[in-house]
Amino acid sequence: MKKYFTVLLLLIGSITFAQITVKGTITDQSGNPLPGVNVVITGSSQGTTTNFEGKYELSSNLTGTQEIKAVFLGYETQAKKIDFSNNATVDFMLKESVESLDGIVLTATSTRRSQKETPLSITSFSAKQLAEVNTSSQADILASVPGITTEGGGGEVASNVFVRGLPSGGQFQFNPLEIDGMPVLSTFGLNSSAHDVYFRNDLGMKSLEFVRGGSSILYGVGSVAGIINYTSITGTDTPQNIVRLETATKSRYKADFLTAGKLGGEDSNLYYALSGFYRYDEGPIKTGLPTEGYQLRGNIKKVTEKGSLIVSGQYIDDQVQFFLPYPLEGGTRNRPIGNDGEKIMTLQTSAAADISYPTPDGIYHSPIRDGVSTIGGYLMANFKHNFTDDLKLDAKFRYSKYKHQFNLFLDGSGVSGAKVVETQQEYMDTRGITSGTFSYLNGAPLASNALLFENRILDRNRPIRELVGEFKLTKKAGAHNITGGTFLSRSEAGDFNVITNYLSEYNNRPKLIELSGYSINGVTNRGTAYTNRNISSNKIAFFLTDEVKLDKWNFDVGFRVENASGDIRNEGTQSYTVDNTGITNLDNVVWGNGSYNRGHVSATDFAVALAALRKINDNLSVYGNFSRGYFFPELRGTKFDAAGDPSSYKTEKIIQGELGLKYGSSTFSGTFATYLTTLTGRRSISFINAPGGGFEEAVDKQNTRTYGVEGTWNWKFAENFGLNGTITYQDHKLTKSESDPTLEGNKLRRQPNFLTKIGLNYNDSKFDGNISYNYNGDKYSNDANTIKLNGFGVTNLNLGYTFPLSEDNETLRLGMQVYNMFNSEGITEGSPRLGNNQTEEEYFVGRPILPARLFMNITFNF
Repeated sequence: MKKYFTVLLLLIGSITFAQITVKGTITDQSGNPLPGVNVVITGSSQGTTTNFEGKYELSSNLTGTQEIKAVFLGYETQAKKIDFSNNATVDFMLKESVESLDGIVLTATSTRRSQKETPLSITSFSAKQLAEVNTSSQADILASVPGITTEGGGGEVASNVFVRGLPSGGQFQFNPLEIDGMPVLSTFGLNSSAHDVYFRNDLGMKSLEFVRGGSSILYGVGSVAGIINYTSITGTDTPQNIVRLETATKSRYKADFLTAGKLGGEDSNLYYALSGFYRYDEGPIKTGLPTEGYQLRGNIKKVTEKGSLIVSGQYIDDQVQFFLPYPLEGGTRNRPIGNDGEKIMTLQTSAAADISYPTPDGIYHSPIRDGVSTIGGYLMANFKHNFTDDLKLDAKFRYSKYKHQFNLFLDGSGVSGAKVVETQQEYMDTRGITSGTFSYLNGAPLASNALLFENRILDRNRPIRELVGEFKLTKKAGAHNITGGTFLSRSEAGDFNVITNYLSEYNNRPKLIELSGYSINGVTNRGTAYTNRNISSNKIAFFLTDEVKLDKWNFDVGFRVENASGDIRNEGTQSYTVDNTGITNLDNVVWGNGSYNRGHVSATDFAVALAALRKINDNLSVYGNFSRGYFFPELRGTKFDAAGDPSSYKTEKIIQGELGLKYGSSTFSGTFATYLTTLTGRRSISFINAPGGGFEEAVDKQNTRTYGVEGTWNWKFAENFGLNGTITYQDHKLTKSESDPTLEGNKLRRQPNFLTKIGLNYNDSKFDGNISYNYNGDKYSNDANTIKLNGFGVTNLNLGYTFPLSEDNETLRLGMQVYNMFNSEGITEGSPRLGNNQTEEEYFVGRPILPARLFMNITFNF
């Protein structure tokens, strides 16, 4: 009846046109269906997405010849023109590509839009790109993001990330790390552990987006400088199974897997995905303390009539070794030569794992063998419901709990007046020792010309648990997409720290040394320092945004208000006599006395963001954004006055502005942006050596300013060949230092002015390869700008060949990776414990880039 009625209306010249339906299937070049592909009618707001079988259906009342466009991250955008006078079936086969900037953005937005339509700086990585760097740290992955300085010399975890000249101690202070839109942790500063210690990359990651500036401060946990968001693979109607086996030099063995698909019968709407790994690694530098552990992640998805429910979780039990600066050759800053004539790659030693001694709480056994240890996980639920086509709910809940330790070797004794590397006579003279003999723990004498290295181990126990919730309601009203929401979190964490001094030889993987009458089992100071604090944090935020999509213009505007409060318990300390050896540093330990200072702090602030984008044509857009944001100071750094009351707790203010353009076509994409970032009231915290071998907290109130320009390009200059790169130049400086005005005008520590990356890649669906070069320019190690670190470059190589195994698209890929192919020894940082007091001496304390390493892997896809 409807068809006849429509024909009748057309025949009588009605101005009401019939709706037609366009449907089809979208696959990749191997014929696999692609779920989640964005299908739009060019020049209109009408569109849909493919289902789990790669199928779509789109109804429209448009007439005449129209263009249907299929858009998916990591694939070339494809468009077809069809006549809208009749129903039509239009299928697409998409080819992998990263050139067009038409990939859909999932982070810091409430609507589905492409990179070219988003008035923010965005860098995206597909699952394939992530798989290629699966063995690397977050620093290695993020090194290709413009405006970002990354330091990964410490190993797989605790990467230092600096964004657009914002001053920090590194880690993820100004840019939270998220999985599926929820922060790994909602509060930075309960302890100093970087958020990447709580999870590892695996084959279950679908994509990664790094959104910088602008409205990234508004949604969810909020951010100052940007959000790093990993999206997990979920199951589809098409089963997916991947197994990857890997080995590397320095005795590394790893197995990864991914399995995903449908649960139940043909009509089931229940899907699953499970991924994980086991890894054993004696490198990248051999210390006798291995890296070992595993992780499991998974999700179950229920597709409902009007939305979906995804329940996901993680369990991790992993121990990773972490490498800090150590004394290098003075002047050249090369890796030094030890007593045995061999090059010293590390002064960390498995001998320290045997350290134990009496305390008021019984015998203390150092957990230094476990390195950075994380045991625990999270459980998360994400419920999406479409009340109508114009009203949508997105609600997330997550509970996480981890047993976490961050045990590490420091970079010297911390003894006042002592050299970092000493002769035996210098060692005794500095400490006022008049007699004694040096020997190994087995009694064998130490050669009289052997150099000594006294160091400290810092054991840190940091359990944490957290409950987080986010609720968003989005209403579409014409060109407006209005989102209102709230974010809530409750976090509790402990931070228990013990420092112990020990004496060793100056060798690679050194043995402990005994000095008669001064040390026992190589330990020279038991309980050098002790701190114990417990912190809880509560956050609640409300946000309201509007994303306006017009024909040629897109506008974002938003407001956020947030309150953060914290309760801090700091345990007092005193010296206890625990032994009667007659050696003061060993008979007495500094330990907790059971008395606590308690304090409560709270602060409220707001953020606003404005952004606009103008589409010049299908390929070119120009944009600008402005934001006023805030940062809550680290709760662990809260000071108490003489009366036991906490110091004032005020937010730090951040202003950001950006102007840029984006261009994307089938063979070339590029972006260019200029930006300004200012920070006011920054509470800069440094933990520097204190007399006696412990630490003291140095706090400086600072203001900073950064101007910068950044660009990216991705050029498919020939069939199967691509050239890509990024470039950043930034001018940054301290504009105010409350504790030392002479620092004003200096450059920010650990941040270069110039960064660039260039890469060449080839892929013909069988052979694939890429080579990339990352360069970090000169920078200063400290605020005083007295220690300059020269720029350095790192070259990485990735090669692979894929063999077909069957007609069902089952494949085997043989792969090879080389990290730091030319074995660069650039220095990523100086000594954070010396700070502005570090000088050029006979030995220079610094952290070199990790040495060259070869990886081989085999991947089965079936």
